[in-house]
Amino acid sequence: MSRRLVALALWTLFCAGAPLGAAQAESHERGQALFALCTQCHGAAGIGNRDALAPAIAGLDQWYVEAQLKKFRSGIRGKHPQDMGGLRMHPMALWLQDDADLAAVAGYVASLAPTRPAPQLTGGDSARGKQLFTPCVACHGIDASGNQAMNAPALKHASDWYLLSSLQKFKDGIRGADPADPMGAIMRAMAGTLPDEQAMRDVIAHITTLGN
Repeated sequence: MSRRLVALALWTLFCAGAPLGAAQAESHERGQALFALCTQCHGAAGIGNRDALAPAIAGLDQWYVEAQLKKFRSGIRGKHPQDMGGLRMHPMALWLQDDADLAAVAGYVASLAPTRPAPQLTGGDSARGKQLFTPCVACHGIDASGNQAMNAPALKHASDWYLLSSLQKFKDGIRGADPADPMGAIMRAMAGTLPDEQAMRDVIAHITTLGN
């Protein structure tokens, strides 16, 4: 191939890639701007705040954040009168004007460095929890890193208090009971296999031992 053709090919590739890079940068900036409101509860680094019922979200996969925001926006999640955290998130999701804004803020959340939150719970038996976690591996993975194909989020950087709250809500039908939420229904069934809060604490104790 002549130098002229090589140069033309490189220029074509550059021109094709430039708009995509610019669009990504613009989306990131838009997501960062939108996230400013979220920092009031989740913090600037996305590490969460238990007092505000806001879990750690930094580094969550974009597909999962988008899916949850859509559930909050539609009312599939966050409308149960006993779901105080969800009731806060429903209007927040409605504040996002369109799917582009939703994707932008989800992408920004995904770009934040995940940090293991300081433990809040005590009394869990991680050895017993490892056994109880066995059915969860099929979706969330042996290291709790999640699996998009199974619509299962990563758990290993989650706030332990939030995991307990979520399992309790699934078990009690406060979350995942809407017919339009089939994945929630699966989690309700899984939470139902844990006989009591101690079993939940044991599973969570195991999750907190998993790698970074």
